[in-house]
Amino acid sequence: MPLTFRKSFRIFPGVRLNINRRSWSITTGGRSGPRYTHSSTGRRTTSMDLPGPFGWRSTRTARRR
Repeated sequence: MPLTFRKSFRIFPGVRLNINRRSWSITTGGRSGPRYTHSSTGRRTTSMDLPGPFGWRSTRTARRR
């Protein structure tokens, strides 16, 4: 079984710094409304919890040059 590492720190209300073994990311937004995540690997994700068992997510990955 591989070992994993993941840690999340709250910097300010509504802003989180997420660190794992390969990258880091910043997430802004709260429980209600959209959340925006910008990763060090170039991935940008927008997500939102909808009422009931639904959720919405849109992910864009920057092209490497």
